Amino acid sequence: MHTVSGGEVAGILVAVFWAILVSFLAVALARLAQTLKATTKLVADVTDQAVPLLAEASTAVRSAQTQIDRVDAIASDVQEVTSNASALSTTVASTFGGPLVKVAAFGYGVRRALGGRKQEDVPAKSPGRNVIVGRTVPAARRKRK
Repeated sequence: MHTVSGGEVAGILVAVFWAILVSFLAVALARLAQTLKATTKLVADVTDQAVPLLAEASTAVRSAQTQIDRVDAIASDVQEVTSNASALSTTVASTFGGPLVKVAAFGYGVRRALGGRKQEDVPAKSPGRNVIVGRTVPAARRKRK
């Protein structure tokens, strides 16, 4: 019978320890490889979906820029029309406003001079009552003041 020395037992223990360690490392590397494959597939899928979305976004931005350019052109046209209308209004007011006011005042003066003063132009006198803050005060009380 052969006896096993302490060094041989230690060697067997080290060999078993290394075998177990290598097995754990192989399992961990296999799982890491699966995770990397899944990550690669996920990145590829995201890229496949992101490229068309970016193209659509670019088209939408171009369309929005075109619409903004159109609105800007319309706004500048409206501003020009507004300034033209203001200038026209000022011209009409200065051309016709002064003379029309003078003609109207002249006509009123002529009517007053020719027609005399009508009875309805004269304000009617009250029959002896005054209204003060919502109440009627008799004429006799007014005279005492």
